[in-house]
Amino acid sequence: MMQKYVAQVAYLGKNYSGWQRQRDADSVQEVLERALTALSDGAVRTVAAGRTDKGVHALGQMVSFIMNKRWEPERLLIAANFYLPEDVRVLRVFLVPDSFDARRSALWREYRYFIWHGRTSLPQLNGLVWWRKRPWDIELAKAACRLLEGTHDFRAFCKAGECPEKSERTLERARCRRRGPITYLTVRAPSFLMNMVRIVVGNIDAVALGKRDLSWFEGLLEGRERVESAMTAPACGLYFWRVGYSEVDCGSLSPFSSRWNGFYGGWSAS
Repeated sequence: MMQKYVAQVAYLGKNYSGWQRQRDADSVQEVLERALTALSDGAVRTVAAGRTDKGVHALGQMVSFIMNKRWEPERLLIAANFYLPEDVRVLRVFLVPDSFDARRSALWREYRYFIWHGRTSLPQLNGLVWWRKRPWDIELAKAACRLLEGTHDFRAFCKAGECPEKSERTLERARCRRRGPITYLTVRAPSFLMNMVRIVVGNIDAVALGKRDLSWFEGLLEGRERVESAMTAPACGLYFWRVGYSEVDCGSLSPFSSRWNGFYGGWSAS
């Protein structure tokens, strides 16, 4: 009996060419499909809520797929993780109707970007955050985030040569918060341009370090060219954080979520 599922998948992106299957490089899609195919009588193909580039991580990537027999979601999760490498993990599995599609059914996608500020950083975080020695002016960063919200022409925030003719996008949320030496930015939109989040972070970095002013930043949102904006922030600090759907309640199981309560079932942590 055929059954469709959606899984929340987390991964470290540094060892992969990105989410999407590549001809001559390892991808997250490839290793996940290989694991699911090992549990099926035929090849399993997956659809992700969004593509991530080389080096970008995910905590709330949502992936839909069809299995040729019905599995209990918890058993499928355990079995899939048995075949997956340590840097890719299925966190949760849900039954969904045949009409569900992880990409087309998504109402919005949310990314988070993490920056570590200070003259030194924890070596354990290498490859997981962007280390910036100089501190940001957090109020300037927040002001830039407020300018981002709404519908704008994000041409200056798209990878050169990869920008579509229609480069308007609507950012539903743009937030900047600081926790000790960590600053993190959260952006949410129905869709994004190529490298858009990393370029957003690079431009906010220029404002928050006093290299550029807010009027320059606001001008970028009027459809200026990529060459007029600042650097692209590195992939290591970026995380595909969560996705919103109307058909299924599968809010992201983030490290900061109370949804972890009861995650261990009947097992005691003591």
